[in-house]
Amino acid sequence: MVEQEHKKHRSFRRLLRGLLFLAVCGGIMAIVIYTPLFTLKHVELRGNTYLTEEQITDIGRIHKGEPLFQLQTDVVTQNLLHDLRVESAVVRRRLPDTVEIEVTERKPVATMACDYGYLDIDRNGKVLSVYKNLHNVPIPLITGMELTNLYIGDDVTDEYVRKVLYFLNHLNADTLNQISEINIARPDAVVAYTNGSVEIRLGQLDRLDEKASLTDDFVNDLKTSRHTIEYVDFSYEAPFIRMKDMPADTDNEGDKS
Repeated sequence: MVEQEHKKHRSFRRLLRGLLFLAVCGGIMAIVIYTPLFTLKHVELRGNTYLTEEQITDIGRIHKGEPLFQLQTDVVTQNLLHDLRVESAVVRRRLPDTVEIEVTERKPVATMACDYGYLDIDRNGKVLSVYKNLHNVPIPLITGMELTNLYIGDDVTDEYVRKVLYFLNHLNADTLNQISEINIARPDAVVAYTNGSVEIRLGQLDRLDEKASLTDDFVNDLKTSRHTIEYVDFSYEAPFIRMKDMPADTDNEGDKS
């Protein structure tokens, strides 16, 4: 009986010590979590162009002044991804008082006509905005076909449109700003037009990486060209450039580069 009483006392003391240990740990954790040292004071953003810090913190439901360790980075990430304007997001805590957010924004790269007006689409074919009347846009207009039954958040699945989007996404920003239109009425004879109405004949939608690189170089050279160029043809392996004052019978003997 005495031995059993001793065992009970030892078990009780161990239990008491365990509870005391948990209480101490809980107290330390509470101090760490709620101490002003680990209070969220700064939000550092990377990758944002259109969205402001205020918009991103609002979308992510981030509140400065809250305990840093109460901020659930996975929840903030999901909140951001639920916004159509955000393509991807990475959220990290950085001690003692900062959260780092790296976002990739969805950016419109082309406009297309649809059955109720016009829509803007990003590089992946996601519809970002819709409107009734065409307005001045700094992005290319894809012509030659009309999209139907698409709304904000939907994805364009047409094969030729997606290839054009791939091509546009591989142009540098300066070149993209100089392209006003891409006509895909004939998928085997696709033509892009610069803001100065110079034709860029792409032909079939193949070798798109190569043609994007050639387009970058061509548009850059246009800035300093002393000649008036009518069109450039990238449908052949050797690009052909036709000047406006070139005789018609020299189309096959023009300046090749």
